Amino acid sequence: MKKRKYRNPLMPSGIKLAAYLSIPVGVYIFIIIIPTLFAFGYSFFEWSGGPAKKFIGFENYIALFKDDTFWLSFRNTILFTFLMVIGQVGIAFLFTLFFTMKWVKFVELHRRVMYFPSIIAAVVIGLMWQLIYNNDFGILNHILRSIGLEQWIKPWLDDPKIAMFSVAVPVIWQFIGYYLVLLMGAVATIPKDIMEVAEIDGATGFKKSIYITIPLIWDTLKICLMICFAGSFKAFDHIMVMTGGGPGRATSVLSLYNYNTSFVQMKMGYASAMAVVILVVSMGLTIGIQRLMEGKSYEH
Repeated sequence: MKKRKYRNPLMPSGIKLAAYLSIPVGVYIFIIIIPTLFAFGYSFFEWSGGPAKKFIGFENYIALFKDDTFWLSFRNTILFTFLMVIGQVGIAFLFTLFFTMKWVKFVELHRRVMYFPSIIAAVVIGLMWQLIYNNDFGILNHILRSIGLEQWIKPWLDDPKIAMFSVAVPVIWQFIGYYLVLLMGAVATIPKDIMEVAEIDGATGFKKSIYITIPLIWDTLKICLMICFAGSFKAFDHIMVMTGGGPGRATSVLSLYNYNTSFVQMKMGYASAMAVVILVVSMGLTIGIQRLMEGKSYEH
């Protein structure tokens, strides 16, 4: 008697699986791959968005590498990304270790409260902090004035020396909770018997964090760092709302400079070349950091 093969009725067939995958793959190709290919093609033209285009070869790329504003925006982007990695993931990591302490109460409440800002629109956050930083009626300077710290009062968004740091604060504040949830989720997967054995051996809260919690959530921590790096490198909305890249070019980042070049100056060909270079640089840095982090494991 021929033995019949068992087939799981919940398992989709090859045709159904291909149909399911075709939708997200098609959307990805339509909104990512095709515009990228068009941008690469347009980067070889002098084009202002109209029907007329003039082929100029690599002149846009040559001009881009001689563009001082581009390199200034690149340095600002690197600084902003560094602040985000240290501020968002670093502070979230410290809070994660703090919440693993046995004596800390209402951990779930703290986590929900800290996560709440991350669901607010970036434009709203930018407008809110713009009001907080306002020189005349901002709440920050008002508080400093009320407690007798007039020497600390500054034009937070108008001083080129501190404008980037001022812009970074609300972005850090908004997304600490997001990375906290990811790290706390990793902590929740740690078997309780490991913690109990550590406590029996006399490990304190600090020692448990160093020798148990950190090694067991190390992979999640690396993922958080990669997400933060990739997200920060394309920062746009917060800075656009609060400073628009000013004062001068103190807070100009790559995505904002690319936006101004394409939709304000209408240099579509030049902006396309810039977009291609930003894509290549960001992918190169991301892959490089990923390879570097994959080659290392946590050891203490």
